[in-house]
Amino acid sequence: MISYRPLWETMRKKNVTTYTLIKDYHFSKGTLDALKHERNISTATLDDICRILDCRVEEVLVYLPDGSRKA
Repeated sequence: MISYRPLWETMRKKNVTTYTLIKDYHFSKGTLDALKHERNISTATLDDICRILDCRVEEVLVYLPDGSRKA
């Protein structure tokens, strides 16, 4: 399973809020909802997140085998 837990920590470290993503970067609320509920996102969205946060993919998501939710 893919978990977006690292994203929230990266956003905190970079002082970027979900409001900032919506207001300044025109992120859809639906995309943010997908991230919060660990649903699939496109690689284009992943690319946008990495560009906005100036970070690596590993700072956005982590692969957890066997459906484990521990990160």
